[in-house]
Amino acid sequence: MEEVESRVLIIGAMGRLGYHLAKFSLEYCHPTFILIRDSSPTDPERAQKLHFLSTVGAIPLKGSLEDEKSLVEAVKQVDVIICSIPSKQVLDQKLLIKVIKESGCIKKFIPSEFGVDPDKVQISVLDHQFYSRKAEIRRLIEAAGIPYTYICCNFFMSYLLPWLAQPGLKTPPRDKVTIFGDGNTKAVFMKDVDVAACTISAIDDPRTLNKTLYLRPPGNVYSMNELVAIWENKIDKKLEKIYVPEEELLKKIKETPYPDNMEMIFIYSAFVKGDHTYFDIKSSGVDGTQLYPHFKFTTVSDYLDTLL
Repeated sequence: MEEVESRVLIIGAMGRLGYHLAKFSLEYCHPTFILIRDSSPTDPERAQKLHFLSTVGAIPLKGSLEDEKSLVEAVKQVDVIICSIPSKQVLDQKLLIKVIKESGCIKKFIPSEFGVDPDKVQISVLDHQFYSRKAEIRRLIEAAGIPYTYICCNFFMSYLLPWLAQPGLKTPPRDKVTIFGDGNTKAVFMKDVDVAACTISAIDDPRTLNKTLYLRPPGNVYSMNELVAIWENKIDKKLEKIYVPEEELLKKIKETPYPDNMEMIFIYSAFVKGDHTYFDIKSSGVDGTQLYPHFKFTTVSDYLDTLL
């Protein structure tokens, strides 16, 4: 008997990651539904995305995370739900979790995480509840007995990497560069398209059930010293290096008002505390690069080439 692909609901399909999730879900032959607030969006980019996804087979369902009736109708049509909403809205998943629990028909829920593991971060006193909100959603899912997979990809390449983690810049440095701490702590950067592909691959993979899936490919894990060396090699120029010790960075974080200090907080978390890489994946979850060895991930070096 031919195996039927899981029916997938994408929440947040008009966003950058959500759009890629929907495209890969369709490409992998999953019947794909997308929850949308407005069937005729006025924003040209959203309208274009909706038109394309509908054209290639996605089924739009009108609704929102605040509308319980629409969630009930959407959930009963699918087997798998993937939520991809902005981090500041993660607590909006509470009603969805309630509906999923009551439905009893969802075989996997992938909540909106797609970042650093909220159970591993060591900066909870600094992050203005950025990660504790995600951890709260995890506990609600687990308490409800909902089957899940958490996706931890750390940083997207579109954040920090385009300006080499230099606060205040939006392009890579060409003369001098600031290095935080000793510059040897490694961070992880992933292309959103690659994260989407791995996420869809995990849908029907029993190895990811009730596990955290980490993405940490070797070509995507670098310290600040290594990033600077790669960039220097690409521009054929040595940069002046200014080292900022941990204590000085913490002082700047505390002196800078929220939310302007969040970029420095993320830099501190990744490149000083090592929140992306200080733990062994095997003790905490499963390694996406081992589960899906056929994937060719966009490397940090590949991405830096696009900035030249």
